[in-house]
Amino acid sequence: MRVRTPHIAIGLTILGLIMAAITLWLGFTWAPNVNPDDWAAPEAYRILYWHVPVAWASFNAAALLFVGSGAWFLKRLEWGWKLHVVGANLGLVYGLCVMVSGPIWGTAEWGTPWDLTDVRLNTFAILAALSLYLVMGHQAQADTEDTRDTFATVGLFGFLLVPLTIAAIRIWENRHPPPVIGGGEGSGLDSEILLVMLLGVVAFQILVIGQVMLRYLIGGLEERLMLVQTKLDERN
Repeated sequence: MRVRTPHIAIGLTILGLIMAAITLWLGFTWAPNVNPDDWAAPEAYRILYWHVPVAWASFNAAALLFVGSGAWFLKRLEWGWKLHVVGANLGLVYGLCVMVSGPIWGTAEWGTPWDLTDVRLNTFAILAALSLYLVMGHQAQADTEDTRDTFATVGLFGFLLVPLTIAAIRIWENRHPPPVIGGGEGSGLDSEILLVMLLGVVAFQILVIGQVMLRYLIGGLEERLMLVQTKLDERN
């Protein structure tokens, strides 16, 4: 994958950031209040306009990690390894955003930032820890085929945590709220709340695409720089 026009990558990244900022602003100023009888901290729910879209962005990063790991492990495709690295990095960034925003809301709503008995919380924490392990491993280990195979295997099997995390609140409903869309009787969102939430989801999808393109652009520049450096070393 080669990004030939940096303007597109930069433009998408900036657009995603602007839309994410608008989402946060609308969530705190325009979105309606929720029924205080149903929430312990009805105002704290507004952080979910950031928390939920970021969680889906982290799942997208895990999907990139899975595709890249498979492309490298099965076909030895260089773009697959690059996608694996990008997926791990983005998975860590967005995973940490979820791990910070979630406990903030949990402290206000539940009275505790974490519940070790909640399956969804724990599976997502493992998914974020997996991204951290891969990012640190990429930096600490030599870039050889054996190490790439090892990390690609982790990426392939680690992706199983994504469907498990998504399904957890349907199978083991505990502390984490049940799904509000497609969750059965009583589920659903106010149209204004849904609008802001969807804006946030779209914003972070665009941001992820822009970040992936930027990473490939930077990777291409690094390769060209190394090639120039090699030629200079040969002349000397």
